[in-house]
Amino acid sequence: MSISKGDERDKALRAQLRKLLDSEDAHVSFDSAIAKLPAKLRGVKPEGLPYSIWQLVEHLRIVQYDILDFCVNAGYEERAFPDDYWPKTVEPPSAKAWDQSVAELRRDREALGALADDRDLDLFAKIPHGSGQTYLRELVLVADHTAYHVGEIVAIRRLLGAWPA
Repeated sequence: MSISKGDERDKALRAQLRKLLDSEDAHVSFDSAIAKLPAKLRGVKPEGLPYSIWQLVEHLRIVQYDILDFCVNAGYEERAFPDDYWPKTVEPPSAKAWDQSVAELRRDREALGALADDRDLDLFAKIPHGSGQTYLRELVLVADHTAYHVGEIVAIRRLLGAWPA
């Protein structure tokens, strides 16, 4: 059985989506951005900036989970923006909270990657319970949103004298 051009393109698109979620082609990855970050700096909000690294990490986790949930859960319920998408505190409540947030972000990133890899899922199909969004759009949205805030994490680390890692 020969592989059609469409199959090859689908495979290539899925590989690019997977790579986009956690690669370092045009910028550092989330994992690199938080690597070796001193715990004492996680909750520091530099003067003139609206948030700390903790707030960015937790925001990324919440948004990424929300988009994953939207993609896979027919009973998805929309959150209130911006209140439900940002943590209430500048500092992580504990080291355990930080570790849990990072672990959940990585877990959900992997689940989104598995979604991208799922050849049974039509990436161009509209999400049944959405308002026109496609799976492809949501995966690109996660990658774009993450890249934006990872850049902010790096900028904050630079301002705090904690970059490069």
